[in-house]
Amino acid sequence: MGRYVLRRLLQLIPVFIGTTFLIYWLVWSLPGDPFAGKCGDRPCPDAYVSMMQDKFNLNDPLVVQYGKYMLNLIQGDFGQNFRLQDVGTLIGNAYPNTIKLAVVALIIEAIIGLSAGILTGLRGRGFLDNLTLVSTLFLISLPVFVTGFVIQIFFGIELGWIKPTVSSKAPWSELIAPGFVLGSLSMAYVTRLTRTSIAENKRADFVRTAVAKGLPQSRVVGVHLLRNSAIPVLTFLGTDLGSLMGGAIVTEGIFDIKGIGNLVYRGIIAKDGVIVTGVVALLVVVYLLSNLLVDMLYAVLDPRIRYD
Repeated sequence: MGRYVLRRLLQLIPVFIGTTFLIYWLVWSLPGDPFAGKCGDRPCPDAYVSMMQDKFNLNDPLVVQYGKYMLNLIQGDFGQNFRLQDVGTLIGNAYPNTIKLAVVALIIEAIIGLSAGILTGLRGRGFLDNLTLVSTLFLISLPVFVTGFVIQIFFGIELGWIKPTVSSKAPWSELIAPGFVLGSLSMAYVTRLTRTSIAENKRADFVRTAVAKGLPQSRVVGVHLLRNSAIPVLTFLGTDLGSLMGGAIVTEGIFDIKGIGNLVYRGIIAKDGVIVTGVVALLVVVYLLSNLLVDMLYAVLDPRIRYD
């Protein structure tokens, strides 16, 4: 396992470099003046533009710009944005709120999705199965911003059960509704994926053998059936963590959560490429490490999987 982890970590290096270079190229190659509007209605003075171009290495070739940026990033320096604010500090202030929101969403989709999928997968077709399929199809059909506005207006403003907007410190209790909104689409996919996996493995030979050996129903389901059925679900949940953190822009905007999504949105509006590049580079690391963690958990769920 140790050699496998080391090999995977080495493989992450070219993937990280290639991905971040592509992002850097896409962000800094956008047409238009990055300093437009920075000095109000008037154009910025030539001295200011020249100073900013030198500061952000905009006169260098793109590869040289990227190389200088990565050297600073490896040392933990995310640079400064166009307002000369430290990007690392901005990310450090916003990141905890997004992590908490993503964790709440992941827990909600895992608990509700797995429970509904296991229940319908074990029982088979019937009223509960049809109700689950219709409900998940309804959630898949609704965009996240529609679900967010409906929950905010109905449960927050009309009924007063939740706070329409989240406080600046984003306490866990106030993140339940936004977490449900953020994880609603993935929750529907987890339910359907779990149901299909349970229904398929329920007819597998290893389950029939366990039943024929006279094992208790709880052991057949809990050890043999669920562990093998959890592998595709675990893959989805592991990779979904990065998606939740990157896709929180809409949810954070609806509930006014001061997180990474809100920071990226303001960076895009202000054409501040330093913020966008820094946040996305951090999300790339989250994606890569979550995928590595999922691969390592495969061997825990299925003893037949070995990394030699």
